[in-house]
Amino acid sequence: MQTTYDPTRPVRVGDTAWMRKRVSDEDVRTFAEISGDRNPVHLDEAYAANTFFKQRIAHGALSGALISAVLGMLLPGPGSIYLSQTMNFKAPVYIDDEITAKVEVIAYRTDKRIVTLKTEVFNQEDRLVLAGEAVVIAPAPKV
Repeated sequence: MQTTYDPTRPVRVGDTAWMRKRVSDEDVRTFAEISGDRNPVHLDEAYAANTFFKQRIAHGALSGALISAVLGMLLPGPGSIYLSQTMNFKAPVYIDDEITAKVEVIAYRTDKRIVTLKTEVFNQEDRLVLAGEAVVIAPAPKV
């Protein structure tokens, strides 16, 4: 986890943060149980082998959840309130891929503390797997 944001000051355009995670078989199976999405492309090797992916893939929303973790823990951080998130899936995430969720502040409305962020997820080969935009209400700066 890394960030350029200092929670003792207001958010600024250009602030960034990122978090990295290896996506395990257990992560995918747990996400399937929590979400109820038991699509066999995520859980069944034999089924996935007959798809154009040729192997199991992680749920797209699992990559989105890592973005949520960056927003809630790093930038803007604890106390942030999600208002919206777009997610455009660019490439699959496979079991054992290491993904990095990155966010960057692209707009900040100071009167309401509304932050707009570019959101991206990359795999270990620096391939973009998810692109989008999030809007959150930032917590008040910690003085």
